[in-house]
Amino acid sequence: MKISNNIIYVGVDDKKIDLFEGQYAVAHGMSYNSYVILDEKIAVLDSVDSNFTNEWLNNLATVLDGKIPDYLVVHHMEPDHSANIASFISAYPEAKIVSNSKSFTMMDNFFGAIDPSRKIVVEDGSTLRLGEHTLHFIAAPMVHWPEVMFTYESTEKILFSSDAFGKFGALDTDEEWVNEARRYYFGIVGKYGVQVQNVLKKAAALDIKTICPLHGPSLEGDIEGYVSKYALWSSYIPEDEGVVIAYTSIYGNTKRAVMALADKLRGRGEAVVVLDLARCDWSEAVATAFRYSKLVLATTTYNSDIFPYMRQFIDHLTERNFKRRTVGFIENGSWAPTAAKIMRGMLASCKDITYLDTTCTIRSAPNKESENAIEKMADELCK
Repeated sequence: MKISNNIIYVGVDDKKIDLFEGQYAVAHGMSYNSYVILDEKIAVLDSVDSNFTNEWLNNLATVLDGKIPDYLVVHHMEPDHSANIASFISAYPEAKIVSNSKSFTMMDNFFGAIDPSRKIVVEDGSTLRLGEHTLHFIAAPMVHWPEVMFTYESTEKILFSSDAFGKFGALDTDEEWVNEARRYYFGIVGKYGVQVQNVLKKAAALDIKTICPLHGPSLEGDIEGYVSKYALWSSYIPEDEGVVIAYTSIYGNTKRAVMALADKLRGRGEAVVVLDLARCDWSEAVATAFRYSKLVLATTTYNSDIFPYMRQFIDHLTERNFKRRTVGFIENGSWAPTAAKIMRGMLASCKDITYLDTTCTIRSAPNKESENAIEKMADELCK
């Protein structure tokens, strides 16, 4: 697959994987992207997962057509991209490895000491001329590992963006970019909003025609639109107005209250998404909570705590710096309901949270009192 006449895709699709990083469901697989720039000097950009060594080396050999690469540029040391560095070194003993000092430290940890004569150490602002193409290296620490860097190729105006702008799904998957990119962002990069904002400031000075991430398709056309999504997500500003109701329910009574609230909100013209945390994909639930402006958490008091799926959900939110939202609570408890207090305590570290004045407390099953509280919550959420 050609990115351009001189820049060729040599990555692979993983259609057997079920959980990316051992936790993210990927029904449509995953791509591990690698690129070759053909010029007076030939640069290979990144490798692929260890399960695809032979396929990747064969892809390289086909594109190189007997030529010998001069460089392997390493943007990110996570093993789904770096696992075949040693294979490359063995296959192409004359080639140099180009990366930053933090990456080389990790390389030595992963593969043992690499011959110093084969290392080219670059830093933020360094350049490497291949001929007509020039690579400009951009430090992108903690997006989402400390060694990460981007490369901007100034002739064809391509940004090689490491894991940024990536998405779940193999390249043969025909689906809209934004939903799986959002789930990927908040699952993997979402904690590091400040760092993403910092590198976006650097990217703003570049004339970008194409973005080539390490996962998912190359992006062309509405580059401003893709960048604006990342700017929005990394600032934690809600993407859409609406209410997410995330709940757990043991015997259905908490669910009854949730559905009643959802009906009232929809009747008032509010966008509503209801999430059963025991049954939905947790990464989709997290991405959805960050997408919308308001969140209602509904659960039971359970073993003097809250139901485990709700605790896990809130942990995922706080780990990713959940902020700038309106939050309300529905709690259920037959004799000592404390779920709302516990949930609010778990969110104590979150900044810029506006809490509803009304909390709905159910004692075993909804009654007139809880119905009135649901009505008041709906009024507050629709202000």
